[in-house]
Amino acid sequence: MSAGYFIAGTDTDVGKTTIAAGLLHAARLSGLSTLAGKPVASGCEVTVDGLRNSDALALMAQSSIVLPYEQINPLAFEPAIAPHLAARETGVVLSVDRLLAPMQALLAKQADFTLIEGAGGWRVPLSGRASLSDLAIALGLPVILVVGVRLGCINHALLSAEAIARDGLPLAGWVANVIDGKTSRLEENLATLAECLPAPCLGRVPRMKVPSAEAVAAHLQIDLMEG
Repeated sequence: MSAGYFIAGTDTDVGKTTIAAGLLHAARLSGLSTLAGKPVASGCEVTVDGLRNSDALALMAQSSIVLPYEQINPLAFEPAIAPHLAARETGVVLSVDRLLAPMQALLAKQADFTLIEGAGGWRVPLSGRASLSDLAIALGLPVILVVGVRLGCINHALLSAEAIARDGLPLAGWVANVIDGKTSRLEENLATLAECLPAPCLGRVPRMKVPSAEAVAAHLQIDLMEG
C-alpha cells in the first residue's frame, strides 16, 4: 500500500530536508520502499551534469527507487533566492501545471513511502497569485509540518496549520526540529505546540552539528502519522 505526503515548513531554513531525509531513512528501516521529489529548488550548484541542489541530492540518497536527477528536481535555479524570483530572472514561468505532472509521475511509481518537499513555508509564491501550496492541493497529499523550534515558532506553526486546514488538506503529523537549542522555555514551548496542533508529533529532533539521516531517524516515529 503506497502512501504519499507533502513536506512543508513553518519558514525557510527550518530543516525540512533534514527531517524529510530522516523520515525516508526511518521508512527504509521499516522495510518500506522510498522515493522523494523536490519540485523546485533555488541555490543550486553548477556541475558538469547540470544544476544540482543539495536538498534534492539528500532526498535521492534516501530513496530506494533510483531515478534520474531531473525527475526528482525538474526545476532547478542557481541564484539562492526565492524560487519565483529565480525563475523570473531566468525567464521561466513557474506554475502549478509545470510542477504537477513530474510529481504525479513520482507518485505513480507507487513507492511504499513517497515525500514531496516544498520550498520555504506554506505560502511560497510561484507566479501571479499561485503558491506552492496550490501544488500540494492539486496533488491532494496529507501534509507533514516541520516546525523550526525557535523564538516565534508557536505562532508560525499554528498559522501554517490553519492555512493547511483552510486549503482542505489533512495534517498527518508534525516534527519539532530544534534549530535553536537555547530557545527560552523550550519544554513549555513544545508542550504548547503538542496541545495546540491538531495532529500527532512524529518526533523531537535535537540540534545536531552534523544531522545525518540515520541520526535524525532515531528521533522519529513514522507509525504515528495520520491520513
